[in-house]
Amino acid sequence: QVHVVESGGGLVQPGGSLRLSCAASEKFFSINAMGWYRQAPGKQRDLVADIRRDERTRYADSVKGRFTISRDNAKNTVYLQLNSLKPEDTAVYYCYADAIAPDSTMYTYWGQGTQVTVSP
Repeated sequence: QVHVVESGGGLVQPGGSLRLSCAASEKFFSINAMGWYRQAPGKQRDLVADIRRDERTRYADSVKGRFTISRDNAKNTVYLQLNSLKPEDTAVYYCYADAIAPDSTMYTYWGQGTQVTVSP
């Protein structure tokens, strides 16, 4: 079992910044990719950014140049730095972790979500 816990959401004005953190606690599993999705009211959950263990990254076009994802493999923790925030970035941000069990089965675990609200 892997537990994924996010932190760092909140209310910020347009143009402001936030830093989200996500830690995956595991026993006997190997954590591979970690990343962030977001879901605004009435919309589907979409990828924001993710990062593999070798630190290769992917970003949604809408956040390129504004958001930066990074990770600390020793701590199984991923960070998302959100800069130049816009009202359309308002959403619940969900962290996920791809974990590999000792028998090589891959599982995806999700956090409970953290609210990011961008408003004057």
